[in-house]
Amino acid sequence: MKTYLLVLILFFTFFNSKINAQEFKLGKVSVAELEEKQHPKDPSAAAAILFKKGEVKFEYSEVNGFETVTIVKTRIKIYKKEGYDFANQEVSYHLESSLNEKVSFSDAITYNLVEGKIEKTKLKSDGEFTEKINKYWGRKKITMPNVKEGSVIEFEYTLKTGYISFLRDWYFQSSIPVNFSEYKTYIPEYYTFNSNQKGYVMLNTTVLKKTNDIVFHNKERSGGPGFSAVNTKFSEEKIDYLETQTTYSAKDLPAMKKEAFVNNMDNYTSSISHELSLVNFPNSLPKYYSTDWESVVKTIFNYDDFGPELNKTGYFEEDINKLLTGNDVQNERIAAVFNYVKNSVKWNKYNGYSCNDGVKKAYKDKTGNTAEINLMLTAMLRFAGYNANPVLISTRDNGIAFFPSRTAFNCVIAAVETPEGLILLDATEKYAIPNILPLRDLNWVGRLIRKDGTSIQVDLMPKTLSKEATNMNVVVKADGSAEGKIRRQLTDYDALEFRKENADTNKDTYLDKLENSNNNIEISDYVRENDLDLSKPIIESYSFKDTKSIEVINDKIYISPMLFLTAKENPFKQ
Repeated sequence: MKTYLLVLILFFTFFNSKINAQEFKLGKVSVAELEEKQHPKDPSAAAAILFKKGEVKFEYSEVNGFETVTIVKTRIKIYKKEGYDFANQEVSYHLESSLNEKVSFSDAITYNLVEGKIEKTKLKSDGEFTEKINKYWGRKKITMPNVKEGSVIEFEYTLKTGYISFLRDWYFQSSIPVNFSEYKTYIPEYYTFNSNQKGYVMLNTTVLKKTNDIVFHNKERSGGPGFSAVNTKFSEEKIDYLETQTTYSAKDLPAMKKEAFVNNMDNYTSSISHELSLVNFPNSLPKYYSTDWESVVKTIFNYDDFGPELNKTGYFEEDINKLLTGNDVQNERIAAVFNYVKNSVKWNKYNGYSCNDGVKKAYKDKTGNTAEINLMLTAMLRFAGYNANPVLISTRDNGIAFFPSRTAFNCVIAAVETPEGLILLDATEKYAIPNILPLRDLNWVGRLIRKDGTSIQVDLMPKTLSKEATNMNVVVKADGSAEGKIRRQLTDYDALEFRKENADTNKDTYLDKLENSNNNIEISDYVRENDLDLSKPIIESYSFKDTKSIEVINDKIYISPMLFLTAKENPFKQ
């Protein structure tokens, strides 16, 4: 009996493990998955990732040496129409030819339940696209076919690259629930990577050591002089090496939903990143990478499309001399150069600390990326006699620069060192002024690089509070209406954001929006000051009539002192 029971237990254990393993394989979509109407742990979810598995392996070729191959397999359930966006998937890749980077999608299928049977629709060639983002990056995109409420989609993509300094970041969480996520790395003993985890989810981590090998194919020719036969001898040589296999996994991960006052959810999303820190091949000296911020900054500074661009001045000297003639006041001269660049060269919406076409061409064409505009600004300020230097930063959408890494930064601004302190400048923002950067730049700290390649940390956060001050005079009438006047003043960042949002909006459209957003009040006598004088606060004043914010019940008047300005919703929903 005991033997029989043991056999049964072993059988069911094997059967269960086989089922569980099949759940995370492409092509094994079940009727139960298709019938599911809502996510069991988050009924509000428009879609959910049923599983996502990735692995990174190092493959050796005698032509290119080690390359990394990343394979990602994903299955997604669509519950609502709002989840249709997840039928569109994309993967970016480097265009630089030396990296030999390639992306390919496969096994992309949409599953639907039709009259109780599973219907499969495969991705066709017209649903796959390739586009160029800029000269450095391309993007492979797919749009899954026949997607409906209730569909399950799955796909696989492979990314092959000779770029092994970084492994692609792996995000265990998403904006929708994730039932299961797994990430595996297979790293040869010749490479050491720093791994950095973010987020609050505890990952299940296992590490295994195993032996792998590289096979070299040799060809040797031999033969006598003259017309004697030539013999070719083929042989193989195998080299064994130790490989570290690390598996990270997590299950039942909640959706990372947007929250008010959080500028980048990725800073809190559970993820893992890897950066190369050491290469140590046999019979070679070890080579260290990005061990600290100083080495990271020096590496970037020495790039051809960064440091050398600061030394190009001949294209603007005559214009700057004319601009500054007769003006000897420091802050006015700095502001004049800053405004000149803002008005002369339009930002093409591309961030980066590397110039795309170079500062001279950007100046000529009157358009450029962040690096071209702000390195040009830095060079002009140096020419004007100021101690100006570039500052590497990470914009909010790039995340906080937690660890020394060349990808920790994705942008550059300018700074002038004065006895009174630093003046920070970003000429890509039309409504910015000295020390009032675009909001996207306000992301903890940056690194200022001096001419000798040394660097210091720079605090990017504002030193004074931006203010919205509202004065309201109100007369409350017996019929429950209110009339009054409002004067509203916005300074610094509040003024910048107001100008960005409303400067190009005509008056009637703006007043309609203002009335509708304030409980449908009636506005008259509207006046706004300092639209274009960026050094002064925005001031707007108007008269209003409010018939909806006050209640009269049984000869009593119920009034909120803030009337229509009262907060109507708690922003902290979660």
